[in-house]
Amino acid sequence: MEGNDIQLIEKVVHLNRVAKVVKGGRNFKFSALVVVGDGQGSVGCGHGKANQVPDAIQKATERAKKNMERIPIIDGTIPYGTVGRYGAGQVLLKPGAKGSGIIAGGPVRAVMEACGIQDVISKALGTNNPVNVLKATMQGLTSLRTADEVNALRGTNIQLARVGS
Repeated sequence: MEGNDIQLIEKVVHLNRVAKVVKGGRNFKFSALVVVGDGQGSVGCGHGKANQVPDAIQKATERAKKNMERIPIIDGTIPYGTVGRYGAGQVLLKPGAKGSGIIAGGPVRAVMEACGIQDVISKALGTNNPVNVLKATMQGLTSLRTADEVNALRGTNIQLARVGS
């Protein structure tokens, strides 16, 4: 679990075994879904397939490290609520109150823990397929912007008030 110079958090979200029936019996292949993060706001996900489980996990981890994205975190939570969409999957993400913890299941929880977000509320809508839920979560998180980024894009200087804290 060692990155180039920082410690990365690796989480295996889902392992899948697929059987192909051939003349000599069954051929098994494995796919792994992995989330990698630094706990400081960077997170990536990867999907790897191979004949053996360790190889699939290794491939998925390498792809996750290549796909790392920077996520804005304010006081241990996300700046505002959003809905991430991918395929049939939708994930509702809302900022959590200080100390509420990660209220999420499966793939969403893995992403939040790897990213370093401590307080968030989420609900997976539409599907419970781990691949679609994970990619919808990533899409929702990467769509988030801080107030400074929005101000720079618009050329304004608007201050946001934190609601609920």
